[in-house]
Amino acid sequence: MEGAAEVAGLLGRLDALDRDVTLALNAWHNPVTDSVWQFFSHVQIWYAMYLIIIVFFFIRLGWKKALIVTASCILFVVACDQFANLVKHTVCRLRPMEDADMIARGLNVLEGHGGLYGFFSAHAANCLGFAVCSTMGFCNDHRSSYRGYSLFIYIWAVLVGVSRVFVGKHYLGDVLVGFAVGALMGWFFGWLGQMLCRKI
Repeated sequence: MEGAAEVAGLLGRLDALDRDVTLALNAWHNPVTDSVWQFFSHVQIWYAMYLIIIVFFFIRLGWKKALIVTASCILFVVACDQFANLVKHTVCRLRPMEDADMIARGLNVLEGHGGLYGFFSAHAANCLGFAVCSTMGFCNDHRSSYRGYSLFIYIWAVLVGVSRVFVGKHYLGDVLVGFAVGALMGWFFGWLGQMLCRKI
């Protein structure tokens, strides 16, 4: 019983800290930065980027390896999204924009309501995992290091994840856990793709 009480107390302190840090970050806003964070947070804007990356898979890797790498990225996104939904409906942690206390404390909300629950951030997980998986995919082409792509895609993924705090959809903790889950799952599917590419 004492152990359970200690764990509950620790989780309570972490939750309070997460709320305070999220509000502190979310308070840094003005009309210009609000527009920037909304831009990064909007999923549909990035569809064209995904398509361009897939086209470059085929240009740089050849059609067989490109199919494997593309499939590994798509399977990652599907698996990560489903896992995120499972965790959200198991943990049932309200999004900050759905929490009356966070609204009362001045949370700046820039987007409309989505699902009730936000732990962990699927945006953060999908974007960082895609960055890991796609970078590992390009590593199947040994003619280039793809450092420029790696720098771009990781910065993009972090900005998309962090944007979710600024638009009021997630706590910072949701985003950080999403990054961790996405990195692990992205590495697994990227590794799987590399193993299959080596057999060609």
